[in-house]
Amino acid sequence: MDNDDIRDLFSSLGPVVIKRLFGGKGIYHDGLIVAIEYRDEILLKADKTSAPFFEEAGCSQWTYEGKNKSKPVAMPYWSIPDDALDDPDIMAVWARRAYEAAVRSGK
Repeated sequence: MDNDDIRDLFSSLGPVVIKRLFGGKGIYHDGLIVAIEYRDEILLKADKTSAPFFEEAGCSQWTYEGKNKSKPVAMPYWSIPDDALDDPDIMAVWARRAYEAAVRSGK
C-alpha cells in the first residue's frame, strides 16, 4: 500500500507519519505507533482492552516464529476487519481503537 493510501485510510485520526520499519512501515499519530504495514497488509495496534474486539470481528493477530520454534510469538497487531476497508466510518472506529491502545501502552 502506498503512503497516500495509508494516509487516506487513517484520515479520521488526523495527520499520520509513516516511517520505514523492519521491512515494512510504521504508522504514527501524535508520536505513537498505531499500525504497521507489513507485506502489503495493514495491522492495527491492540492491547488486552481492545484485542477482544478484533477477535470478535474475525481479525487475525500477527505472529511470527521465534527462536523457540515450538511456539509462535504473538505481536500486539491485528488485521483490519474487511468491512472497515470499504467504509471510512467503520475504519474510523478501528483507527481510534488502535490509537487508544497506543496511548494506553505509552510507547
